[in-house]
Amino acid sequence: MHGLSVPASLDYFRQQVKNWQAEWQGTIEDFVSQAMRGSDGAHDISHVKRVVENAIRLGVDEQADPEVLLPAAWLHDCVCVSKGSHLRSQASRMAAKAAGEFLIGIGYPAQHLPAIEHAIIAHSFSAQVPPELIEAAVLQDADRIEALGAIGAARCFVTSGTLGGEMYHPTEPIAGERAWDDRRFAVDHFFVKLLRLPATMKTQAGKRLAATRAAWMVSFLRQLADEAGWPVEQLDEAIENLDQLNS
Repeated sequence: MHGLSVPASLDYFRQQVKNWQAEWQGTIEDFVSQAMRGSDGAHDISHVKRVVENAIRLGVDEQADPEVLLPAAWLHDCVCVSKGSHLRSQASRMAAKAAGEFLIGIGYPAQHLPAIEHAIIAHSFSAQVPPELIEAAVLQDADRIEALGAIGAARCFVTSGTLGGEMYHPTEPIAGERAWDDRRFAVDHFFVKLLRLPATMKTQAGKRLAATRAAWMVSFLRQLADEAGWPVEQLDEAIENLDQLNS
């Protein structure tokens, strides 16, 4: 790909994606669909498909290798570990191991396996493993974009409900005197993690998309505050603190 014009390189990437999909996607998608049966609604096969689409969208700009990026995106959550589990920080390593074993079994080119496994491990927020390859950076951004915007808000509330959490603190919805507690309150998770994600994006396209989706989430919080009668001053202060973090 080195030395190609931008339009030519984009066409080349898209053709590589089509070729990969024709050869491998059906087999891998069938495996992932089976592996994810019983997963929660925020981490189901629809989530995986959206991450794959995000990865393709970002991978075009970064000229990532589809033979690494696409299997990593499809298999990044192939081992389901509950958000509340003590094994959560190990989930991406467990998925990488299972993915590697599966890919060996279907005869996937062995030279790509180390990069695929690294990308799967590094995608996880809780694993705290820096991406060392562009495919790993793209996958990490693609997965984190899923935690932002309307999809991100919906997934946040689904996960909180699954874990027995409440929508927001009944008397102090925006933490002031109390500490944030996103294990108990879904809205707290916006401030503890979700709205901090734009500052962690590795790719330029990921940064732009994350900023757009985070802005929607702020608008959502303002609407929620208006409907629920929250103190607007506390909300504005919390958002301002996040703006300083992400600037």
